[in-house]
Amino acid sequence: METLAALETGEGVLHGQLPWLVALLEWASAAIDLAAILLLLVGAGRFILGVVVAELVRRGPERVEKTNRERIELGRYILAGLELFIVSDVIHTALSLRFSDLLFLLLLVIIRSITSYFLERELDTLKKELGRE
Repeated sequence: METLAALETGEGVLHGQLPWLVALLEWASAAIDLAAILLLLVGAGRFILGVVVAELVRRGPERVEKTNRERIELGRYILAGLELFIVSDVIHTALSLRFSDLLFLLLLVIIRSITSYFLERELDTLKKELGRE
């Protein structure tokens, strides 16, 4: 029978009985974090390139339209990256079995959900401005 102290130190059933599974899940979580970072970097790179091209090649309303299209694409990358980070945080919390980690996860999910909500609203506004729905 596990004690509360054992749970607070992260020594749950998985840690004691299946340490190889814990290690595998930690590696999977780290891989998901890296994938999220890579996704954000790709999105940022594409955004920067697109805006530079818009500024150098386009004039007037075309430039603004191209920049807004790039903002929409960047927003999609950010939303996807946030979703991956949430998956990783859920794995970490499930492995740690600490109440403090659960509270931390709850706060992260709330902050990321609010960020996602307002980002999606902004993207919808941009899409309507561009005439796409």
